[in-house]
Amino acid sequence: MTDPATLSEAEAANRLMRLAREVARHNRLYHDQDAPEISDADYDALIRENNALEAQFPHLVRADSPNAQVGAAPTSALKKIPHAVRMMSLDNGFADEDIAEFLARVRRFLALPDDAPVALTAEPKIDGLSCSLRYEKGELVLAATRGDGATGEDVTANVRTIADIPQRLTGDAIPDLFEVRGEVYMAKADFTALNARLLEQADDPDKARQFANPRNAAAGSLRQKDATVTASRPLRFLAHGWGAHSALPADTQLGVMQAIAAWGLPVSDRLVCVDTLDALLAHYRSIERARADLPFDIDGVVYKVDRLDWQQRLGFVAKAPRWAIAHKFPAERAQTTLEAIDIQVGRTGKLTPVGRLTPVTVGGVVVSNVTLHNADEIARLGVRPGDRVIVQRAGDVIPQVVDNLDRDRPGAPYMFKPECPICHSEAVREEGEVDYRCTGGLICPAQRFERLRHFVSRVALDIEGLGEKSIQEFLDLGWITEPADIFRLKRHRPDLIGREGWKEKSVDNLLAAIEAKRAPDAARLLFGLGIRHVGAVTARDLMKRYTTLPAVRALAEEIMALRDQPFDTSAKRDKAIADHIGVENVGAAVGHALADFFHEPHNVAAWDDLLSEVTPPDYVVETTASAVTGKTVVFTGKLETMSRDEAKAQAERLGAKAAGSVSAKTDLVVAGPGAGSKLKQAAALGIKVISEEEWAEIVKAAG
Repeated sequence: MTDPATLSEAEAANRLMRLAREVARHNRLYHDQDAPEISDADYDALIRENNALEAQFPHLVRADSPNAQVGAAPTSALKKIPHAVRMMSLDNGFADEDIAEFLARVRRFLALPDDAPVALTAEPKIDGLSCSLRYEKGELVLAATRGDGATGEDVTANVRTIADIPQRLTGDAIPDLFEVRGEVYMAKADFTALNARLLEQADDPDKARQFANPRNAAAGSLRQKDATVTASRPLRFLAHGWGAHSALPADTQLGVMQAIAAWGLPVSDRLVCVDTLDALLAHYRSIERARADLPFDIDGVVYKVDRLDWQQRLGFVAKAPRWAIAHKFPAERAQTTLEAIDIQVGRTGKLTPVGRLTPVTVGGVVVSNVTLHNADEIARLGVRPGDRVIVQRAGDVIPQVVDNLDRDRPGAPYMFKPECPICHSEAVREEGEVDYRCTGGLICPAQRFERLRHFVSRVALDIEGLGEKSIQEFLDLGWITEPADIFRLKRHRPDLIGREGWKEKSVDNLLAAIEAKRAPDAARLLFGLGIRHVGAVTARDLMKRYTTLPAVRALAEEIMALRDQPFDTSAKRDKAIADHIGVENVGAAVGHALADFFHEPHNVAAWDDLLSEVTPPDYVVETTASAVTGKTVVFTGKLETMSRDEAKAQAERLGAKAAGSVSAKTDLVVAGPGAGSKLKQAAALGIKVISEEEWAEIVKAAG
């Protein structure tokens, strides 16, 4: 995995875009189609790389980030069921240091001393299909798959055929409502027997259905429309948590899990509770050693904060709880031959070398392509076509080369040609960057197509029906060359009707979808223009601050004027630009990108042309009404009842902006003991200062 610290913002933005698309595709394959193409370790590697990039470049976090998604929206014929309490995913850790940092984050958030004991449960992470079981007055009334976390599929009839799952809970203190959550899985021996039985029953053995692995078999068996098929499959269930409930039988994770077991549901016999990092890691290694001998597939160990009151305080981020983490097992490697190196051109003109491999199986998946990242990486590895290489599927959309076994083989080194392979324009790399970029801009077919595809994509304007094939067709016909042309496609309606694949209804549906975007979300439109460094989150942050697109353009023009002023150093210039923007996590790189965009006459012409076709409304942010909504708040000093992260999260929920420094734009300072220079700045500027207790009253009043 490439070190995020070595990437430019442009490289990181491009990489995050590709990761989001690839993870979304694998989510659909895994959760909806039960046909994954990659192993769990490979999938985890994608998430790990995405998380590292988002941590390094928080202002580039995308609206379609994998961390904003849970599973995939259900699309089968099964009835859709909304979850009363969202079914979340888990963040992952891979090294011991990741788990140590997880514990440190928990302590920081809860404002605990560094040596304070934090009890956590630890249990194997079964590789199955997530399922929620709703019991009312002890009776099983509903079962649903996770789906996308908010909506799952009704599998009640199928679940009733699983022997592990009781139709009625037994024991004491059973709540009126309780949702048990866990994994439906198939044991290894049962999986082997099922495949053998399917082969034996097939009329033609060559065409017999065979499941690829136990997880696929479990998912395919549970999501049957005919419950008798599910009944014929050897499915099992293991509980690991809960969802909606009218009451809880205990105030700890372990206590509730013990109650669930007492009610008649299976719980892991390797579930323990410990309060030190060493004990956690020891349990992880004991499970890892026993992994091959376990009756079911696992891909790691799950740790959860034991105290439920701490879980409540820690809360959630995006798709995962702050109080839990999955400690995953490592990925695999394999040797093969690098047959060729091809150059791909991305939406921003970035030239990315891709290695073509002699196909090799890594972790049960056939690999034939590998990313080589950039010219510097090729030189570092010393790879050339014909070299034997070691490949690892552990950190890229397509795998990465981790070593070259033929580094000393005679022959000339591979020469990276600084030319676009599509339009043959010169490729250059800016100072401080590692990537070459095509200078062809909109004349480069590769960039033109990618820019338009990005503009209409789900995360930008989301124009339904205008996919890659249609964009390419309209480009070839000369009907579109820039975003505004999309809104003039209705002129070509008579010519489009009757072309292959187009009938009157499909044409009218497309044109109606385009017309529906005449008043697009301003942040989506800004993001859709593909301005360097302006990702989905940055676009939203800019629109929250400036509310209209003309105001963003005016900001760019102000930055142009600011850049013309004399500065002693580039660092002082960049600080002035960032201060002028006045948006947290939006720095000088974004300011330069906006200024560069509007400095080009052809970009201004395209912008004006687009805004002559669309009218985005002023950007409005929905927030919880409170006394601090719309205000800028700074926290300083030692907070005694909450951590700084928790305080900022509260401010954001109340519609306030939590800033890191005091300025003339600050409205309120919350000061704890030991407040220093920020308190003095607030006094000098006449800014209101309140105590932590007064802040708590504001939070309480907002509800």
